[in-house]
Amino acid sequence: MTKQVEIPSLYKKYEPYFDIGAAVNVKTIHTQKNLLCSQFNSFTAENEMKPELLQPEEGLYTFESADQIVTFARENEKNLRGHTLVWHNQTPNWFFEDKDGQVADKYTVLKRMRDHIHTVVTRYKKDIYCWDVVNEVINDEGPELLRKSKWLDIIGPEFIERAFEYAHEADPNALLFYNDYNESNPEKREKIYTLVKSLIEKGIPIHGIGLQAHWNLTQPSTDEIRAAIEKYASLGLKLQLTELDISAFTFENRRTDLLSPTAEILEQQADRYDRLFQLLREYKEVITAVTFWGAADDYTWLDNFPVAGRKNWPFLFDENHKPKDSFWKVIQF
Repeated sequence: MTKQVEIPSLYKKYEPYFDIGAAVNVKTIHTQKNLLCSQFNSFTAENEMKPELLQPEEGLYTFESADQIVTFARENEKNLRGHTLVWHNQTPNWFFEDKDGQVADKYTVLKRMRDHIHTVVTRYKKDIYCWDVVNEVINDEGPELLRKSKWLDIIGPEFIERAFEYAHEADPNALLFYNDYNESNPEKREKIYTLVKSLIEKGIPIHGIGLQAHWNLTQPSTDEIRAAIEKYASLGLKLQLTELDISAFTFENRRTDLLSPTAEILEQQADRYDRLFQLLREYKEVITAVTFWGAADDYTWLDNFPVAGRKNWPFLFDENHKPKDSFWKVIQF
């Protein structure tokens, strides 16, 4: 008779370091419940708290799905991050239009932003300890600092400052984060640093930077991740990895023939996670949480993205919620 190996708890192992989180949705809080409760002590709603799901029409709030996640976190005594208040994506067009379908004026859009932030943040005041207030406003390439968006076109750059101020008004105790991807790319790192530094200098209430950490087996390099952590930490803010996954494929890789990860991919992934968590443990004084953008390989946003019809395996747990070599590398130190 084979002896069952007891699987240690990831979040308990990392309690001296930082929270270990997972993105969840209204399905996975049921299909992955045991794994979520045993291995993670922090959750983030994957999509359920984004503007288009919470307020599809002006004044019509649809909180049912978000409420399910809040209740799940509360009943299981887990921390909860809020994601996200202001974003160029998944925000309905009515935010930016007048009653005739033309572009709304700046003050109308600011009022709508404030009303939305106040309603959402106030509702979850007792349950959500931090918010990704502004998401992905930095331009990836070129000289422009800010990405083109309706927020920027109508309000101008100050929309970022106002979002943080409105969130702070609604919940003065919530920790407020700026969140972005490609955050370890040297060019974008400098832009994120520039933006956040300017907010701090203006006295805007911002407490942290969210490094999304959608990475792969080779990129970004460990040195680039370290340089990003050092640069952001120099601003005196707390850092969190907010959306961590290690894709089995580089972004350019278009292969679709794999039905399961190869031994080589799993080995590379385990080594990658091992080196990454060694690095993160070094920075426990500035990193307060590491949140995976999912929990196990049965469900990930990377399935079919960016290649349609392709499965991905980015997490520490496989499709059956069993620990992979990556898990053992991260937990055995």
